[in-house]
Amino acid sequence: MKQFLKMSVLALCLVVSAQAQEKNKAKALLDQMVAKTKSYKNVVIDFKYSIYNAKEKINQESKGNVAMEGNKYVLNFMGVTKLFDGKKVYTIVPEDEEVTISNHDDSDANSVTPQKIFSFFQKGFKYTMDITQKVGGKTIQYVKLTPTSGKDQRKEILVGIDTKTKHIYTLIETGKNGTKTTLTVNTFKFNQPLSKTHFTFVQSKYPNYYINKAD
Repeated sequence: MKQFLKMSVLALCLVVSAQAQEKNKAKALLDQMVAKTKSYKNVVIDFKYSIYNAKEKINQESKGNVAMEGNKYVLNFMGVTKLFDGKKVYTIVPEDEEVTISNHDDSDANSVTPQKIFSFFQKGFKYTMDITQKVGGKTIQYVKLTPTSGKDQRKEILVGIDTKTKHIYTLIETGKNGTKTTLTVNTFKFNQPLSKTHFTFVQSKYPNYYINKAD
């Protein structure tokens, strides 16, 4: 009986140790991705975004692009341009010929910015290594994130990272309601020769637009 207990304790210790190693490897890979991205002066990404829910008969796909430099960004997605110059957020809607200017609050945990794709997982998740896939000559290692809060409406998130470049390749989020959203990076460029006014709102470019100051 004592021998059995010793073996059981040993097996449990090995399982716990293996789980800890997997968690450490997963966290280390995520940290490498973040560090590599932050090392660049700027990052320009073309991406594809899809949302799917069989039960709700939702199957949509869109394309977009984003340029990021520090905390500044210009995001073009679904016909809308969102520009943040470090102080104000400018939401430009050509279809309505309208520009909405609002403040950005860094302390607001619910604020959504492109940069959060590289930081959202730092709190509130369990980490584990998932599958490895070959995609177009790239080796993509997936890290599975499982929310630690039962209130989180996300079931799990898979972050796919190129093992050679340490660049993000894909982000797959599965909700508890069955909705699956996928962001796939088509091109990842860095240290691009962007103009000095790339992250500056130039009102003269929108002479007939209604300027709505939300704050």
